[in-house]
Amino acid sequence: MVLRILLGIFVLVFGINKFAHFMPTPEGMSPDALSYFSSLTVSKTMAVVGVVEILAGLALLTNKFGALMSLILMSISFNAVLFHATLDPSNIAGSLVLLALNIAVLIGYKDSYKDLLAG
Repeated sequence: MVLRILLGIFVLVFGINKFAHFMPTPEGMSPDALSYFSSLTVSKTMAVVGVVEILAGLALLTNKFGALMSLILMSISFNAVLFHATLDPSNIAGSLVLLALNIAVLIGYKDSYKDLLAG
């Protein structure tokens, strides 16, 4: 439960930040990382990610549809790690925390996925 709430707060804050811009942009990003991130922002992809993060955060905090949203959030977590691993390794810590929390929450919801995986 504690990890679910931490993940919920984490993604809710970062999701809101995509619209309110209250946290500074990480320093030391490579030109390639800045270019890619700018492209995601201009194409409104980051706005979609922000909406998903906000919805996932609310779902995890209220424990309503948390199992579903943690699955959906896994794609964002994994892509954040890949982005930082390939383009911005100096700022990878936050995405690794996000991925670790997401995996822990998925494990906590493992009983919810039994029917899905029974095939």
